[in-house]
Amino acid sequence: MTNIIDKYKILLNSVPRLIEISGYKNEYIAQKLEMTPTHFSAKKSKGNWTIQEVEKILKTISNEDVEDYLDDMVFEKCFPGKLIDSKQFEKRMGWK
Repeated sequence: MTNIIDKYKILLNSVPRLIEISGYKNEYIAQKLEMTPTHFSAKKSKGNWTIQEVEKILKTISNEDVEDYLDDMVFEKCFPGKLIDSKQFEKRMGWK
């Protein structure tokens, strides 16, 4: 059960990085959350988002880059240690 809470904490701590990766400006996201840019910046710094705010942020910033970053986070958690890319994998498997 605590595994879910740990994942949520990781997600909360990743929100600023996800916003950066998304390419959206803080002002745009603040507008979508119906808050001032100043209030948004303060919440972003402190990381004290509500569940509803996190949900709105993720829906607003969702794009391929953000999804790739989240997928990488999951892979790193599930498969700790050194990962290889597909070309290295194909080489090790003897595929051309």
